[in-house]
Amino acid sequence: MTVGELRTHVDRLQGRRDQILDQRTQKRRALLHTRRETTRAEQARVIVQKTAQHTQERLRFHISDLGSLALYSVWENDPYQLDVEFAIKANRTEAVLGFRRGDQVVDPMTASGGGAVDVAAFALRVALWHLGRPRTRPTLLLDEPFRNLSVDLLSRASEMVRTISHDLGLQILMVSHAPDLVEAADRVFHVRQRDGASSVTTETP
Repeated sequence: MTVGELRTHVDRLQGRRDQILDQRTQKRRALLHTRRETTRAEQARVIVQKTAQHTQERLRFHISDLGSLALYSVWENDPYQLDVEFAIKANRTEAVLGFRRGDQVVDPMTASGGGAVDVAAFALRVALWHLGRPRTRPTLLLDEPFRNLSVDLLSRASEMVRTISHDLGLQILMVSHAPDLVEAADRVFHVRQRDGASSVTTETP
């Protein structure tokens, strides 16, 4: 190999070395950028988790508190408490509701009476309205909301609805065939149908 050929070979090796050094520098910069992005993503994940926990606690407080209050208003002697837990299913957070008495928690839909479910469902609707941002118009329309509640408890349910309505400034329009359920209403409209025509009379308790 001549001196010229040797010099050309050395120049090629030096060029290859410079190329490798440049690639190493670029990879180090990319690795540093990735580490920074990973740190930021981890920090963002912690913030999201804390925000989610705060939101869940707020939801748990409002839903459980209002639901338990409604249940206690109807069953003062031996009421359920509305229990709310959050679980991750299929990468989604779900609220799991239960009725608690002491240390026992039961599924509302399978292990409790329909009347208790009706009362809890009413409380949930009110809680969701109260938590809404922006909050919708303060009006709630209910059609036979306590159809499974025993007759002897309807008057207590009526008073419970009145209390929640007044405390939250929520107008509740309720359709019912049960006279005991509307006895605490501020205003009652009687709708009667005769010969295909409806007539409406107003009663103010």
